[in-house]
Amino acid sequence: MVMKWDGVTQDQYETIRKLVKWDTNPAKGAVFHVAGFTKKGMRVTDIWESEEDFNNFIQNRIMPAVAQVGIQGEPKVKFYPVHTIFTPDVRLLS
Repeated sequence: MVMKWDGVTQDQYETIRKLVKWDTNPAKGAVFHVAGFTKKGMRVTDIWESEEDFNNFIQNRIMPAVAQVGIQGEPKVKFYPVHTIFTPDVRLLS
């Protein structure tokens, strides 16, 4: 899954992350998550076991936090099938 959400700031992302607690209570079907920011907003790449798992997580956990933080608009989301995963040296970058 690739997401582009213009207008979302890094501070808003961190607030949502704390509210949703996905680091300590991972979503069913979540495999991989990476987020970055441009001048326009947030960019996310995730790997999920299924599109259904992603949609359940968004509707039941993310969107209530988004409403609480007051983020406007909708993300642009695209799904692509995974061909291969290669992570030679995964470590926390922040």
